[in-house]
Amino acid sequence: MSFRFLCLFFLTSSTLLNAAGDKVSVKAEVAYELGWFPITNSMITSWVISVVVIIFIRILAGQTSLIPSKGQLFIESIVGGIRNIVEPIVGKKLFFPSFWLLSGLFIFILTQNCSGLLPGVSSIGYYDDEGIFTALIRPGNADLNMTLALATVANICWLYYIFKYEGLKSIMIHIFGNKADKKEVGVYVFFGLIPIFIAVGFIEVISILFRPVSLSFRLFGNVFGGENLLHKMFLIAPGFEWIVPVPFYFMEILIGLVQALVFMLLIAVFIGLMCNHGDEHH
Repeated sequence: MSFRFLCLFFLTSSTLLNAAGDKVSVKAEVAYELGWFPITNSMITSWVISVVVIIFIRILAGQTSLIPSKGQLFIESIVGGIRNIVEPIVGKKLFFPSFWLLSGLFIFILTQNCSGLLPGVSSIGYYDDEGIFTALIRPGNADLNMTLALATVANICWLYYIFKYEGLKSIMIHIFGNKADKKEVGVYVFFGLIPIFIAVGFIEVISILFRPVSLSFRLFGNVFGGENLLHKMFLIAPGFEWIVPVPFYFMEILIGLVQALVFMLLIAVFIGLMCNHGDEHH
Protein backbone atom coordinates (compact mmCIF):
# COMPACT_ATOMS: atom_id res chain seq x y z
CA MET A 1 0.00 0.00 0.00
CA SER A 2 2.77 2.41 0.90
CA PHE A 3 4.61 1.61 -2.36
CA ARG A 4 1.50 2.38 -4.44
CA PHE A 5 1.01 5.63 -2.57
CA LEU A 6 4.64 6.55 -3.19
CA CYS A 7 4.31 5.88 -6.93
CA LEU A 8 1.11 7.94 -7.13
CA PHE A 9 2.71 10.78 -5.19
CA PHE A 10 5.77 10.71 -7.45
CA LEU A 11 3.75 10.83 -10.66
CA THR A 12 1.33 13.52 -9.58
CA SER A 13 3.92 15.72 -7.91
CA SER A 14 6.29 15.46 -10.87
CA THR A 15 3.60 16.38 -13.35
CA LEU A 16 2.52 19.40 -11.32
CA LEU A 17 6.05 20.60 -10.67
CA ASN A 18 7.15 20.14 -14.25
CA ALA A 19 4.26 22.25 -15.46
CA ALA A 20 6.19 25.43 -14.81
CA GLY A 21 6.73 27.40 -18.01
CA ASP A 22 5.04 26.93 -21.36
CA LYS A 23 7.99 25.61 -23.35
CA VAL A 24 11.38 23.95 -23.10
CA SER A 25 14.32 26.02 -24.28
CA VAL A 26 16.49 24.39 -26.94
CA LYS A 27 19.56 26.03 -25.45
CA ALA A 28 20.69 25.05 -21.97
CA GLU A 29 20.42 27.98 -19.56
CA VAL A 30 23.48 29.29 -17.75
CA ALA A 31 22.90 28.80 -14.02
CA TYR A 32 26.21 30.15 -12.75
CA GLU A 33 29.39 31.66 -14.12
CA LEU A 34 32.84 30.91 -12.74
CA GLY A 35 34.78 33.72 -14.32
CA TRP A 36 34.78 33.03 -18.06
CA PHE A 37 33.47 29.48 -17.63
CA PRO A 38 29.65 29.16 -17.76
CA ILE A 39 27.96 26.35 -15.84
CA THR A 40 24.68 25.34 -17.45
CA ASN A 41 21.76 23.59 -15.78
CA SER A 42 22.36 20.48 -17.89
CA MET A 43 25.94 20.29 -16.60
CA ILE A 44 24.70 20.44 -13.01
CA THR A 45 22.26 17.60 -13.69
CA SER A 46 24.98 15.50 -15.32
CA TRP A 47 27.39 15.97 -12.42
CA VAL A 48 24.76 15.15 -9.82
CA ILE A 49 23.60 12.05 -11.69
CA SER A 50 27.19 10.83 -12.13
CA VAL A 51 27.85 11.09 -8.41
CA VAL A 52 24.52 9.47 -7.50
CA VAL A 53 25.04 6.55 -9.91
CA ILE A 54 28.56 5.89 -8.62
CA ILE A 55 27.44 5.96 -4.98
CA PHE A 56 24.33 3.89 -5.75
CA ILE A 57 26.31 1.15 -7.51
CA ARG A 58 28.99 1.16 -4.82
CA ILE A 59 26.38 0.75 -2.07
CA LEU A 60 24.53 -1.99 -3.94
CA ALA A 61 27.65 -3.94 -4.80
CA GLY A 62 29.12 -3.53 -1.33
CA GLN A 63 31.80 -6.07 -0.46
CA THR A 64 31.64 -8.77 -3.12
CA SER A 65 31.44 -12.34 -1.89
CA LEU A 66 30.78 -15.86 -3.16
CA ILE A 67 27.33 -15.68 -1.55
CA PRO A 68 26.13 -12.41 -3.10
CA SER A 69 23.80 -9.99 -1.43
CA LYS A 70 20.66 -8.69 -3.14
CA GLY A 71 22.50 -5.58 -4.25
CA GLN A 72 25.37 -7.61 -5.68
CA LEU A 73 22.88 -9.85 -7.50
CA PHE A 74 21.23 -6.77 -9.00
CA ILE A 75 24.55 -5.40 -10.28
CA GLU A 76 25.63 -8.81 -11.56
CA SER A 77 22.35 -9.23 -13.43
CA ILE A 78 22.91 -5.88 -15.20
CA VAL A 79 26.50 -6.85 -16.04
CA GLY A 80 25.39 -10.26 -17.28
CA GLY A 81 22.60 -8.77 -19.37
CA ILE A 82 24.93 -6.28 -21.04
CA ARG A 83 27.49 -9.02 -21.65
CA ASN A 84 24.93 -11.27 -23.33
CA ILE A 85 23.99 -8.40 -25.65
CA VAL A 86 27.35 -6.93 -26.64
CA GLU A 87 29.82 -9.84 -26.48
CA PRO A 88 28.52 -11.50 -29.69
CA ILE A 89 28.83 -8.10 -31.40
CA VAL A 90 32.30 -6.95 -30.35
CA GLY A 91 33.80 -10.42 -29.92
CA LYS A 92 35.50 -12.04 -26.95
CA LYS A 93 38.78 -10.26 -27.60
CA LEU A 94 37.23 -6.80 -27.31
CA PHE A 95 34.51 -7.46 -24.76
CA PHE A 96 36.47 -6.81 -21.59
CA PRO A 97 38.45 -3.82 -22.95
CA SER A 98 35.24 -2.17 -24.23
CA PHE A 99 32.89 -3.22 -21.44
CA TRP A 100 33.59 -0.17 -19.26
CA LEU A 101 32.74 2.12 -22.18
CA LEU A 102 29.58 0.33 -23.34
CA SER A 103 28.14 -0.29 -19.88
CA GLY A 104 29.02 3.24 -18.77
CA LEU A 105 27.28 4.75 -21.80
CA PHE A 106 24.16 2.64 -21.25
CA ILE A 107 23.79 3.38 -17.54
CA PHE A 108 24.67 7.07 -17.83
CA ILE A 109 22.38 7.72 -20.81
CA LEU A 110 19.52 5.77 -19.25
CA THR A 111 19.69 7.71 -15.98
CA GLN A 112 20.06 10.98 -17.87
CA ASN A 113 17.02 10.20 -20.02
CA CYS A 114 14.89 9.35 -16.99
CA SER A 115 16.09 12.38 -15.00
CA GLY A 116 13.63 14.57 -16.91
CA LEU A 117 10.77 12.70 -15.25
CA LEU A 118 11.83 13.57 -11.71
CA PRO A 119 9.82 16.17 -9.77
CA GLY A 120 11.27 19.64 -10.09
CA VAL A 121 13.42 19.03 -13.16
CA SER A 122 13.05 22.01 -15.53
CA SER A 123 10.80 23.73 -12.97
CA ILE A 124 13.05 24.52 -9.99
CA GLY A 125 14.83 27.77 -10.73
CA TYR A 126 14.62 31.51 -10.43
CA TYR A 127 13.42 34.63 -12.29
CA ASP A 128 15.87 37.36 -13.20
CA ASP A 129 15.21 41.10 -13.13
CA GLU A 130 13.55 40.93 -16.55
CA GLY A 131 11.17 38.18 -15.44
CA ILE A 132 12.87 35.44 -17.47
CA PHE A 133 12.78 32.04 -15.78
CA THR A 134 16.00 30.01 -15.58
CA ALA A 135 15.76 26.39 -14.51
CA LEU A 136 18.51 25.11 -12.24
CA ILE A 137 17.98 21.50 -13.29
CA ARG A 138 17.65 20.31 -16.88
CA PRO A 139 17.96 16.78 -18.31
CA GLY A 140 21.49 16.43 -19.60
CA ASN A 141 20.52 14.69 -22.84
CA ALA A 142 18.04 17.47 -23.65
CA ASP A 143 21.15 19.57 -24.30
CA LEU A 144 22.80 19.04 -27.70
CA ASN A 145 26.20 19.83 -26.20
CA MET A 146 25.91 16.84 -23.87
CA THR A 147 24.87 14.36 -26.55
CA LEU A 148 27.59 15.66 -28.88
CA ALA A 149 30.16 15.20 -26.10
CA LEU A 150 28.96 11.62 -25.48
CA ALA A 151 29.14 10.79 -29.19
CA THR A 152 32.59 12.38 -29.54
CA VAL A 153 34.05 10.50 -26.56
CA ALA A 154 32.53 7.23 -27.78
CA ASN A 155 34.03 7.66 -31.25
CA ILE A 156 37.44 8.60 -29.85
CA CYS A 157 37.36 5.39 -27.82
CA TRP A 158 36.33 3.53 -30.99
CA LEU A 159 39.41 4.91 -32.77
CA TYR A 160 41.58 3.80 -29.85
CA TYR A 161 40.23 0.25 -29.97
CA ILE A 162 40.59 -0.24 -33.73
CA PHE A 163 44.13 1.17 -33.87
CA LYS A 164 45.28 -0.81 -30.83
CA TYR A 165 43.71 -4.17 -31.69
CA GLU A 166 43.68 -4.03 -35.51
CA GLY A 167 46.39 -1.64 -36.64
CA LEU A 168 46.54 0.80 -39.54
CA LYS A 169 47.15 -1.84 -42.22
CA SER A 170 44.11 -3.89 -41.23
CA ILE A 171 41.95 -0.75 -41.07
CA MET A 172 43.00 0.35 -44.57
CA ILE A 173 42.28 -3.11 -45.95
CA HIS A 174 38.90 -3.17 -44.24
CA ILE A 175 37.86 0.22 -45.62
CA PHE A 176 39.49 0.30 -49.07
CA GLY A 177 40.32 -3.34 -49.73
CA ASN A 178 38.78 -5.47 -52.47
CA LYS A 179 36.24 -7.77 -50.83
CA ALA A 180 35.69 -9.92 -53.92
CA ASP A 181 37.06 -13.45 -54.22
CA LYS A 182 39.51 -13.63 -57.13
CA LYS A 183 38.76 -17.32 -57.71
CA GLU A 184 35.02 -16.76 -57.95
CA VAL A 185 34.87 -13.55 -60.03
CA GLY A 186 37.99 -13.99 -62.11
CA VAL A 187 41.16 -11.96 -62.42
CA TYR A 188 39.83 -9.25 -64.77
CA VAL A 189 36.68 -8.62 -62.74
CA PHE A 190 38.68 -8.65 -59.51
CA PHE A 191 41.06 -5.91 -60.66
CA GLY A 192 38.18 -4.01 -62.26
CA LEU A 193 36.45 -3.84 -58.88
CA ILE A 194 39.43 -2.23 -57.14
CA PRO A 195 38.54 1.41 -58.05
CA ILE A 196 34.93 0.76 -57.07
CA PHE A 197 35.91 -0.49 -53.61
CA ILE A 198 38.29 2.46 -53.20
CA ALA A 199 35.43 4.86 -54.00
CA VAL A 200 33.19 3.00 -51.54
CA GLY A 201 35.98 3.33 -48.96
CA PHE A 202 35.96 7.12 -49.26
CA ILE A 203 32.19 7.08 -48.77
CA GLU A 204 32.75 4.94 -45.67
CA VAL A 205 35.27 7.48 -44.34
CA ILE A 206 32.69 10.26 -44.79
CA SER A 207 30.07 8.20 -42.93
CA ILE A 208 32.56 7.62 -40.10
CA LEU A 209 33.17 11.37 -39.82
CA PHE A 210 29.43 12.00 -39.53
CA ARG A 211 28.83 9.34 -36.88
CA PRO A 212 29.14 11.75 -33.92
CA VAL A 213 26.61 14.07 -35.57
CA SER A 214 24.04 11.35 -36.23
CA LEU A 215 24.47 9.81 -32.78
CA SER A 216 24.15 13.13 -30.96
CA PHE A 217 21.13 14.40 -32.92
CA ARG A 218 19.29 11.08 -32.59
CA LEU A 219 19.63 11.06 -28.81
CA PHE A 220 19.02 14.79 -28.40
CA GLY A 221 15.97 14.78 -30.67
CA ASN A 222 14.24 11.97 -28.80
CA VAL A 223 14.91 13.35 -25.31
CA PHE A 224 14.18 16.97 -26.17
CA GLY A 225 11.04 15.95 -28.06
CA GLY A 226 9.86 14.00 -25.03
CA GLU A 227 10.41 17.03 -22.78
CA ASN A 228 8.32 19.20 -25.09
CA LEU A 229 5.62 16.55 -25.34
CA LEU A 230 5.24 16.38 -21.56
CA HIS A 231 5.07 20.16 -21.27
CA LYS A 232 2.39 20.36 -23.95
CA MET A 233 0.32 17.73 -22.16
CA PHE A 234 0.04 20.10 -19.19
CA LEU A 235 -1.47 22.81 -21.36
CA ILE A 236 -4.05 20.95 -23.45
CA ALA A 237 -6.28 19.95 -20.51
CA PRO A 238 -6.54 22.71 -17.88
CA GLY A 239 -7.68 21.31 -14.56
CA PHE A 240 -6.44 17.80 -15.37
CA GLU A 241 -2.70 18.48 -15.35
CA TRP A 242 -2.24 15.90 -12.62
CA ILE A 243 -3.50 12.95 -14.72
CA VAL A 244 -3.22 13.69 -18.47
CA PRO A 245 0.61 13.47 -18.73
CA VAL A 246 0.88 10.29 -16.62
CA PRO A 247 0.61 7.81 -19.57
CA PHE A 248 3.28 9.76 -21.40
CA TYR A 249 5.61 9.35 -18.43
CA PHE A 250 5.59 5.59 -18.95
CA MET A 251 6.17 6.11 -22.67
CA GLU A 252 9.17 8.34 -21.91
CA ILE A 253 10.61 5.67 -19.62
CA LEU A 254 10.40 3.18 -22.50
CA ILE A 255 11.90 5.65 -24.97
CA GLY A 256 14.72 6.47 -22.55
CA LEU A 257 15.54 2.77 -22.21
CA VAL A 258 15.41 2.18 -25.96
CA GLN A 259 17.61 5.19 -26.77
CA ALA A 260 20.24 4.16 -24.21
CA LEU A 261 20.23 0.64 -25.65
CA VAL A 262 20.44 1.91 -29.24
CA PHE A 263 23.37 4.22 -28.46
CA MET A 264 25.28 1.41 -26.74
CA LEU A 265 24.53 -1.08 -29.53
CA LEU A 266 25.61 1.30 -32.29
CA ILE A 267 29.00 1.86 -30.64
CA ALA A 268 29.31 -1.91 -30.14
CA VAL A 269 28.48 -2.50 -33.82
CA PHE A 270 31.07 0.08 -34.91
CA ILE A 271 33.70 -1.75 -32.83
CA GLY A 272 32.58 -5.18 -33.99
CA LEU A 273 32.61 -4.28 -37.69
CA MET A 274 36.31 -3.48 -37.47
CA CYS A 275 37.55 -5.85 -34.78
CA ASN A 276 35.26 -8.87 -34.58
CA HIS A 277 36.40 -11.46 -37.13
CA GLY A 278 34.67 -14.40 -35.53
CA ASP A 279 37.62 -15.10 -33.24
CA GLU A 280 35.40 -17.19 -31.03
CA HIS A 281 35.15 -19.76 -33.81
CA HIS A 282 38.90 -20.17 -34.36
